[in-house]
Amino acid sequence: MNAEAQTNLAALLQQGLVWRGASDGQATAATIASGFPSLDEQTGGGWPQGALSEIFSPQGLGFSLLLPLLAELSHRQQWLTWVNPPHVPYAPALEARQVDTARVLLVKVRDAQQSLWAAEQALRSGNCSLVLLWVERVSAARIRRLQLAAEESNCMGILFRPLQQRQQASMAALRLQVIPAGNGLRVQVLKRRAGWGGKPLHLSCSG
Repeated sequence: MNAEAQTNLAALLQQGLVWRGASDGQATAATIASGFPSLDEQTGGGWPQGALSEIFSPQGLGFSLLLPLLAELSHRQQWLTWVNPPHVPYAPALEARQVDTARVLLVKVRDAQQSLWAAEQALRSGNCSLVLLWVERVSAARIRRLQLAAEESNCMGILFRPLQQRQQASMAALRLQVIPAGNGLRVQVLKRRAGWGGKPLHLSCSG
């Protein structure tokens, strides 16, 4: 590779427009089990810690994938921060799934820019174990800022996005496509750390 090509590649990597897989000898990044063994197998162990994940779905579908994760993280004495969710969290349903709702922090703001700013601040704060964000549109540069903020404080960020946005370049560590399928969800791993996704999975969970 010549010097010009190396410079161009470095610029693309810096912007998060190229994804670089890990070699076989690279250490496995920390993950938290999702509660779905088949999904953990395809994602390399579960939800990546200290990183941003994206869920692409119609109308914010796929939240039920997070219930086991919420239950575990809610007992770590840090905040589970929800930024502009499409619906107000229903405490009895969360408590029925062993989520400590005393650790849930709801942030409501006026527009997408404030949502992105609030999510970035929460990720950087060191006081959150998880930050959930729902946005219609976000630039690749802003996704990179969220990813770096998650890395800095070892916080987990999950970004819910419309299904049609899945073709946009992103440096998020994990990207999932989620669509309804019968009595459950059809989940496909679009991108993961140290590898690529496998065949679509049918998971028995709702919403």
